[in-house]
Amino acid sequence: MRAAAALFACLLPAVAAAAQVPPAPATPAAPPVIVYRCTDAAGKVSLQDAPCARGQAQQERQMLRPQDAPPAPPAAPATPPVQAPAPAARTVYLAPPRPLYECVTPDGTRYTSDDGRGNPRWVPLWTLGYRLPHPAAADPDAPAHPPRHGQPWPLVGGGGTWVRDDCSMLPPAEACARLRDRRAELRTRFFNAQEKERDALRSEERALNARLDNDCGGR
Repeated sequence: MRAAAALFACLLPAVAAAAQVPPAPATPAAPPVIVYRCTDAAGKVSLQDAPCARGQAQQERQMLRPQDAPPAPPAAPATPPVQAPAPAARTVYLAPPRPLYECVTPDGTRYTSDDGRGNPRWVPLWTLGYRLPHPAAADPDAPAHPPRHGQPWPLVGGGGTWVRDDCSMLPPAEACARLRDRRAELRTRFFNAQEKERDALRSEERALNARLDNDCGGR
């Protein structure tokens, strides 16, 4: 009994202090809304927030005042869309333009060549400044006159040799013009050609078109 009385004496100040703490103020409730139901002499019913006019039957209804909804939580930050990797750049390599050469024959005739080597032709040695050995010379193979420009004696039988026409490379614009002229010539010949020749003309024109696309930027 004495232990219980001592425990009660220790707890009594704490209980008294707790009793003196005022309760937390409650949130005041919103006042209700009064709606008046009015009926006139003709039986027409109307609802309003003010008392009915004199001469009208009145009924009161109490309704809870509407309250605003709690604010919506902040929206989560939008996740940026995943971007697809950009396609790798493609590099297209074109073959370098092929040169075109113009060659000239001794009589002034001009023609084109793809490799810069003119057509070969047989010419006598004397046209190049050489002399045939004299029949009475001790050495029939030794020339009676030294070769021009220090060149060796050409060991070609029949007193002649092969030479090629001189050629020079055309500027790119002129080369493209010559290729287009050649294609126009093929198309003109196509109408009067036999079927066998037309096959060859078609093949040559396809090659010309491919070269114009690559070397001249189109047709």
